[in-house]
Amino acid sequence: MFEAREITDEELARRVISRAGSADRLLLGIAGPPGAGKSTLASALSEQLNRIAGHGICAVAPMDGYHLPNARLDAMGRRAGKGEPDTFDSVGYVDNLARLRRAPIGEPVPWPTFDRVLDEPTPAGVVFTGERIVVTEGNYLLVDDPGLGAWSGVRALLDECWYLDAGREVLTTRLVRRHLDGGRTDAAAREKVEHSDLPNAELVAATRSRADLVLCGDSDRYFLIDP
Repeated sequence: MFEAREITDEELARRVISRAGSADRLLLGIAGPPGAGKSTLASALSEQLNRIAGHGICAVAPMDGYHLPNARLDAMGRRAGKGEPDTFDSVGYVDNLARLRRAPIGEPVPWPTFDRVLDEPTPAGVVFTGERIVVTEGNYLLVDDPGLGAWSGVRALLDECWYLDAGREVLTTRLVRRHLDGGRTDAAAREKVEHSDLPNAELVAATRSRADLVLCGDSDRYFLIDP
């Protein structure tokens, strides 16, 4: 039996602040299935942290920046599986996360972002300098299977990692809409969701128990799940 209570993004931000030290950079991960709303939560959390601090103490480092370029996926014959664990540069992601961990505050650390219009990564889409808190979000942050790539090295680099969940129907609706917005036909969008996105969600669900905090998103509200 699971109980849930609503929690605001300000409450979540204050939880992060309570963990942040004065010298070292804090790295927070938000994991969860595709379509759960991880990027939305990461953005809201970053905005709240900066509002509370009164200046830019936080920025977001999206895992999506490490999507392999489409040309590389085409060469691999993996374009249809885009979003699955092997279609990312997991080694590059882990290496740059480790760099964020060890870099002195103030030293520039470039990080790629992802352009959903172009469907391609953008090198150095964000550059971290003085931010003392970094929120990184993505599907595979809690994966511990070395056979799936370098993802198993992520958890040890994070001070805390949350899991954001959503119901299967919610995920399906959001993902179909995402693919339609990206130019797919309705049939192609639903095929992608059924044969790639939802199997990814099942893989990610198996990592939920490794999270420090489990949340469920419902529209613009969040609920803390206590087992």
